[in-house]
Amino acid sequence: MKRFRLDPSKPPRLNPAQAKRLAKARVQYGDIPPLAAAFFARAAEAPVAKQQLTIRLDNDVLSWLKSLGRGYQTRINRILRAAMDSQPR
Repeated sequence: MKRFRLDPSKPPRLNPAQAKRLAKARVQYGDIPPLAAAFFARAAEAPVAKQQLTIRLDNDVLSWLKSLGRGYQTRINRILRAAMDSQPR
C-alpha cells in the first residue's frame, strides 16, 4: 500500500468550490481546554541544541527501545538525561 504524504513546501491548491466552503466554515473552539501557566512557562524556555552522533547499543536494548513505539531516539535522550540529573554535580 502506497502512503500519500503532503509536501509542506507545496500545499495543494483549492478549487473555487473548496475555497468558498472553507471560507464559510466556522471553527469551533469550545472544546479546547484553557492553557495553564505551566504551559507558557515551558514554552518560554529555549530548546536545547542537539548534536548528532553515532552510538553503539546492544541489539536487545535497541529492540526494546524500538518496541515501545516511535521516538526511540528521544526516549534514549530522556533516559540519559534522567541518569545525568541523578548524579551529583
